Amino acid sequence: MLYFIRKYPIITRSYLRHYSQQQPLIQLKNATIHRYGVKEPVFQNLTLSIERDQRLVIVGPVNAGKTTLAETLAGRHSSQPLSSIEWPLINKNDVTCSPYPSDHIRFVSFKEESGVFNYNQHYYQERFNFSDPDNDLTLMDYLDQQHQQNSMEKKNMLYKVADQLDLTHLLPLSFVKLSNGQTRRARIARALLRQPKMLILDEPLMGLDVDHRKRLLALLGQLSKENLPVILVSRPQDEIPEWATDVVVLDDRKIVWQGPPDEYIAHQQQQMQAERQEKAAYRAQALLKEQHVDRPGIVELNQVNVIYSGNKILDNISWKVKEGDRWALLGPNGSGKTTLLSFLTGDHPQAYANDLTLFGRRRGTGESIWEIKQKVGLVSPEIHLYFNPTMTGMMAAGTGFYDVMAQRSLDDTQMATIERLFTEFGINHDCLHRRLQDMSSGEQRMVLLVRSLVKQPPLIIWDEPFQGLDAAMIHKVNNWLEHYLHDSQTLIMVTHHEDEIPRAVTKRFHLGPHGTDDNHRYQDSK
Repeated sequence: MLYFIRKYPIITRSYLRHYSQQQPLIQLKNATIHRYGVKEPVFQNLTLSIERDQRLVIVGPVNAGKTTLAETLAGRHSSQPLSSIEWPLINKNDVTCSPYPSDHIRFVSFKEESGVFNYNQHYYQERFNFSDPDNDLTLMDYLDQQHQQNSMEKKNMLYKVADQLDLTHLLPLSFVKLSNGQTRRARIARALLRQPKMLILDEPLMGLDVDHRKRLLALLGQLSKENLPVILVSRPQDEIPEWATDVVVLDDRKIVWQGPPDEYIAHQQQQMQAERQEKAAYRAQALLKEQHVDRPGIVELNQVNVIYSGNKILDNISWKVKEGDRWALLGPNGSGKTTLLSFLTGDHPQAYANDLTLFGRRRGTGESIWEIKQKVGLVSPEIHLYFNPTMTGMMAAGTGFYDVMAQRSLDDTQMATIERLFTEFGINHDCLHRRLQDMSSGEQRMVLLVRSLVKQPPLIIWDEPFQGLDAAMIHKVNNWLEHYLHDSQTLIMVTHHEDEIPRAVTKRFHLGPHGTDDNHRYQDSK
């Protein structure tokens, strides 16, 4: 990031002149921005103008201020002086028009902020059960809280948006049982159904497979052509859509560069190509070492099937994982990856009806769920949602010793283990005592990665572990895998981004679109 800043100066005059004659939608001039309840300002002397024809992508490392800037544009934070931020997109002469920016601008983030669904009213394993929860909310209910489908026009709009985001087949399903990628698309659909004047999406590509990322970006591009201004907040390594007009780079809570996407993309591709070559060389050496080691199996699935309401989620899946293996579990949204992993963590009730062996013992032969969980370290986007945001980093990481998500007492040895892991991962130790709600999503995810490792489990399951992490954080995690993961520990990780697969990962298992084993099309290792 710093190399990029040095190479490209901030906002050239010729670039500014391109937009100088247009009416802005939002304008900040030397604004000082405060988050609610935080004494120190996040931004000082912030200047940014968003013109009607601009389509911004805001990028930067964790803690650069990306989300705060996006929330500020949506009218969620105070600015000093008050006149330092204006929203000309709001027609102040229309007495029927709300003066509040948040009534016109829809901001969609990783958090569940709809007010119609609360994860605190549910428990994690509920999403795998046969029966629906007592306080069930379907996806249709989530999108249409006021039952607006009674109006034919609004009913048609709901089905149109659901189709555009590949949600139609999910409308009758319980919201709590949707996958991470599906809930993310549902939040975007809910925002679109409220017909905003501007749409701001905070890392909308997280949790989406390649096809759904392309589909979403194409939809947003079409909406922008239809005069819906769209702003994306993205990680530096995420795709830049072809319809974007500007990339705004934040670092250390300042705008350090703004310019055309092609210049930014050229630099990113140059960096990524070098990393790919380095990964390939390292992985080749790791594969050579594996060929001379024969280890016992710790996971064995034979023709596993999972069926809900007549629909097959997993269809005759067979897979053997040996001690010390490093696997990437791949597949599109809805292919059953999280369901498959729930068999390995003891969370899925249908495990007893299938041929499944964990740690040398057939499931259903008297072992308890807690005996299984003691041997597994898990992190996932779904688990992330169920944590109490008032817990400190130390307390959240410490729950991993007990395989719960509620705070427990920690002894000196346990606290020392957590502090050691924070040091090994390069996590700022002030996160030990800060509340989760006062951390960025990337910092929270790093804390939960530590949580998955505190008991030194023989099986580590990381389901989309890099969500919310910038390139520097991902590098720290990969460095930990190479230097601190024991040879006897097994890793299974899920990702939708090829470039995120650590070079220490040498094997792949691919699920097809309907929970089928697609490994006849893929090599066992690459």
